[in-house]
Amino acid sequence: MADHGTWPHARAQRPEPSWPTVIATTVRLWVERHPVAGMKITSRRLLGLLATFVIVVSAAIVGVFLAVQSPSATLDEQANTGSQSAVSSQSAVSLQAATATREAAARWIAAQVGSSAIVACDPAMCAALQASGLAAGRLLMLGTAAPDPLGSDLVVATPAVRSQFGPRLANVYAPAVIASFGSGAARIDIRAVAPDGTAAYNSALAADRQARIAAGKQLIGNRRITMTTAARAALRAGQVDPRLLAMLAALAAQQPVRILSLGDSSPGASAAIPLRGAELAPAHAGAHTKARLRSMLSFLQAQRLPFLPMQAVLVRKSALSVEYAAPSPLGLLSGN
Repeated sequence: MADHGTWPHARAQRPEPSWPTVIATTVRLWVERHPVAGMKITSRRLLGLLATFVIVVSAAIVGVFLAVQSPSATLDEQANTGSQSAVSSQSAVSLQAATATREAAARWIAAQVGSSAIVACDPAMCAALQASGLAAGRLLMLGTAAPDPLGSDLVVATPAVRSQFGPRLANVYAPAVIASFGSGAARIDIRAVAPDGTAAYNSALAADRQARIAAGKQLIGNRRITMTTAARAALRAGQVDPRLLAMLAALAAQQPVRILSLGDSSPGASAAIPLRGAELAPAHAGAHTKARLRSMLSFLQAQRLPFLPMQAVLVRKSALSVEYAAPSPLGLLSGN
């Protein structure tokens, strides 16, 4: 009796034919079933047909692959192009903002800084200042010929200048910001230079403030001067330019005066920098207001430096605007 205890082993599997063999067999069978008159199927002819078939199939596969890959490649190229355009656009906007900030700072210096002040600047800023009307003789171009801003009255702290001097700019050469433009890394500060060092400048600034406080209290007690609450607070805190304080006392000796406001056009100035401007009016309004305003204007225009205002004009037909040049002098009230 045959032994049925175990199943016979499965028949050994024949190896799968290779793709070239499959293709060759397919081509041979097709030709045999579709004979062409006068054509003998020789080995060489079979190989030729096989090669042609392989080329056609390969071309089809490559075409499908490219069709699948092309949209992805196109999207990548579009993404790269869009990214480059965004970076280029952002750079253009940053450049325009930096140029606008530089031009605003240059215009302010041309309009607000005294005509005798020497301004230290980097080459681009110096060019902007010259374009705004400053003479080349008033500019100290920072670089190999001028390694520091000493010898100038003001330094324009552009990003390039801050990078050049680092902490020494504020700690050694120019501690006080009298105006500022822009923001962030593109910010431009106008700084007062300390010829004898920061410690000496801060000491002189503190002494000057005490003298301004004393002069302000005298003006508050002067019966020929009336003022707003805000103006009284600024005088009491020593926040008014010493030239303006001296002028107000002298003007009040000529006729009664009312202080309408105190201020100036110094954006971003530090709190220690005094106010250089005021809006004034005759203390007693009436039929003689215009004549009194013209008298006040003539008095101011007749002063000599440093008490000659940078600007004195009539405004709104009933007031007088007066403003002194930047930077404010130190030690004027104490005679130093």
